[in-house]
Amino acid sequence: MNFTHVKVEVLLPEENIEKLRNELNSHGLLQVGNYDHVISYSVVKGYWRPLEGSTPFQGAEGEISYGSECKMEFRCSIENMDKAKLVINEHHPYEEPVVNVVPLLE
Repeated sequence: MNFTHVKVEVLLPEENIEKLRNELNSHGLLQVGNYDHVISYSVVKGYWRPLEGSTPFQGAEGEISYGSECKMEFRCSIENMDKAKLVINEHHPYEEPVVNVVPLLE
């Protein structure tokens, strides 16, 4: 099997999608053929409980919280995966961003 690209999924508030999209695009990470800024997103619901020592974006330490957020998805080359994760971590509003990387068959 040959893996040259991955799908990156990142959970974040909807109001932060445009900023993160623009930052990823400025590093050349969202280009597909003759298009750039190529992402998809969907609204999802989630639960979380900030543990002791955390600095939550939303919610309070020790209390289970829930709410809506978005799952932003984009394709990038395996060679750019570490760069994409670095950009996400630098510009994401959460203390601990959830980032999933899924290999894509070619």
